[in-house]
Amino acid sequence: MASTTPQVITCKGAVAWGAGEALVIEEVEVSPPQPLEIRIKVVSTSLCRSDLSAWESHAIFPRIFGHEASGVVESVGQGVTEFKEGDHVLTVFIGECMSCRPCKSGKSNICQVLGLERKGLMHSDQKTRFTVKGKPVYHYCGVSSFSEYTVVHSGCAVKVGPHVPLEKICLLSCGVAAGLGAAWNVADVTKGSTVVIFGLGTVGLSVAQGAKLRGASRIIGVDNNPQKCENAKSFGITEVVDPNLYKEPIVQVIKRITDGGADFCFECVGDTDMITTALQSCCDEEH
Repeated sequence: MASTTPQVITCKGAVAWGAGEALVIEEVEVSPPQPLEIRIKVVSTSLCRSDLSAWESHAIFPRIFGHEASGVVESVGQGVTEFKEGDHVLTVFIGECMSCRPCKSGKSNICQVLGLERKGLMHSDQKTRFTVKGKPVYHYCGVSSFSEYTVVHSGCAVKVGPHVPLEKICLLSCGVAAGLGAAWNVADVTKGSTVVIFGLGTVGLSVAQGAKLRGASRIIGVDNNPQKCENAKSFGITEVVDPNLYKEPIVQVIKRITDGGADFCFECVGDTDMITTALQSCCDEEH
């Protein structure tokens, strides 16, 4: 009689062996899920700037990157009650244990148990679930979706409906959720307001969609890439500003075209100087 206990799976994975080195498609052994973990067959994954930044840095190697993914649960570890084999899921690189102080607060999602890991190991036992020819390969953000199969903590996945197109929704794992959530949940953009978005990548465009849904009347996108500026209009951006086309500082441009500053400004680049610029571009009135 065949064993129903999950076994090691050998599959293809894109392994980064060193900083800035080309990823290599390897035969990766993926261990069974341990208690409170699930093993996922990855259907679709996307590339985030965070993956690139970590790949370029002198971080932990060898490593399997990727943290925006959709897939199907292949097996579950002991104690997992919210998932079963065959469930469709999205990965979440900042999980929720629902027990620590931040999770209980309702004001933060930086879980103390399943938050941003930096050691390349699983949260539960500080070990890796990947090996290549017997050599440990480390995780990234507790997800590592650049592999046909991966193992994540059950608190780092969200179940989605069986009819949701898995090949399209992987962006919801990070970029879209971050941007739309910032506009909808954190800033609580108000109807008729003026919004300025610095950076028109995935996060910035998702902020635009969130602001549009909340009824913002002006959504101004700021980016020095003309192609991004043009594409942004289909995501809710009502007008664009290319800093390269102005001689004056961008803060002065925003203050002038918004009659004293925007109601809401979003920095979607990840640059400390740009954060200052965004703050200075807000109107003086408190919202």
